[in-house]
Amino acid sequence: MLKLWGRLTSNRTQKVLWTLAEIGIDFDFILASGVMGPGGHVARGNTPFGVVDTPEYRALNPNGRIPTIDDDGYVLWESNAICRYLVMQYAPQALYGNDVRTFASATRWQDFENNELLPPQHELVMELVRLPPEQRSADNLARARAAFNKRLEIVEAQLARTPYMVGERFTFGDIPIGIRVHRWVLLEAERPRFPNIERWYAGLVERPAFQRFTADPANHVEG
Repeated sequence: MLKLWGRLTSNRTQKVLWTLAEIGIDFDFILASGVMGPGGHVARGNTPFGVVDTPEYRALNPNGRIPTIDDDGYVLWESNAICRYLVMQYAPQALYGNDVRTFASATRWQDFENNELLPPQHELVMELVRLPPEQRSADNLARARAAFNKRLEIVEAQLARTPYMVGERFTFGDIPIGIRVHRWVLLEAERPRFPNIERWYAGLVERPAFQRFTADPANHVEG
């Protein structure tokens, strides 16, 4: 059985969890983290789940980070690489129509999420949730908020042209953007209107695979 090391509050892990839920295969989930534990983030003095610094885990993933999978002896780390492997191995028709151009377009949105949406949203989470109040910066929060909203304009423009991130159907390219938008909705009660994102997001939240691991606010807004 496939093994996955990670934590529910990690958006990188959630990408893999949502992908697995769309595919519908069983797996063992092992809690692992160097920065989060049962009580929350280490910035608040909490003890992490650990595992990632053990020799056994470092033999699988020398970075000591999450997520990592072991699929019948095939070990892989880096969340986007894991998701690409899973959809190619188990669900090429369901998650990209078994079409190389659709696959490539979906990977583009994976990279966009990782390079453009993740950095400012990480700062948002730290400033709004995880850092102790005395360590928070209003200036950092404002910069992160402006940067994230600016990048969402690109998503909004794409969804004005197509129902989903890669055309007429749901693909694995919707997963990483969907996770970032969901966390944004939960964090920001007052936010700019993006009508096309709102329409697309309303459909995502109805997906059973989204509901299984991603929907729970505790996986996004607890420190």
